[in-house]
Amino acid sequence: MATVTRDGRLDWIGLRPARRAALIAVEGAHVSEHGLDGDHAAPGKRAVTLIQAEHLPVIAALCDGVVTPEALRRNLVVSRINLAALKGREVRVGKAVLRFSGPCAPCSRMEETLGRGGYSAVRHHGGWCAEVVAPGRIARGDTVAPA
Repeated sequence: MATVTRDGRLDWIGLRPARRAALIAVEGAHVSEHGLDGDHAAPGKRAVTLIQAEHLPVIAALCDGVVTPEALRRNLVVSRINLAALKGREVRVGKAVLRFSGPCAPCSRMEETLGRGGYSAVRHHGGWCAEVVAPGRIARGDTVAPA
């Protein structure tokens, strides 16, 4: 259970400059000890949020619509690796190292953003929260793998 089938890939990076502000998609970012520079998240166990790209169409099917990374308000979209298998482990994303601290539960805004049933559609598909173990630069296309 300690192995994964292959490395993942960082497909998308989004910064939330302020609470309830629209996300800004960027090609790269610096991860400091507090999270992504330019993002309003608080340091600690929720410094960086990640979601698995493969879950976006699942959420869309459950809420009968199109779901974008911006709508879900996660910082990083990762593909090709099962993020749930990395819970509690250190994970290298580009030059940064993160530790998944737990699931990123949906908030009531999902009803506002995705429509009726949006909260339930995101349940158990909402991604993961992570704390920063080692700062570093990340960019779209970077490898995501156990550290």
